[in-house]
Amino acid sequence: MTEYIIIVAMIAIAAIAVYQYFGQTVRNQTAAIAQELSGQDGTGAKAAAQAAANDAATAGDTKNTLDSYVNQANK
Repeated sequence: MTEYIIIVAMIAIAAIAVYQYFGQTVRNQTAAIAQELSGQDGTGAKAAAQAAANDAATAGDTKNTLDSYVNQANK
């Protein structure tokens, strides 16, 4: 039972880290889809999603400490 709890905790930590890196990208992509479904132009939201993805890639390529993860979450 203890092993399962440890595995679930590790999965939860990984999910939180992935969401911190790509959360803004997902929100912007969802906004672009919603705008285009309503008949509006979603180009601005798509550009914001691409910028957020580039920021996440740059942050993922650098060596991070716990402090930089907190700063990334506050953006």
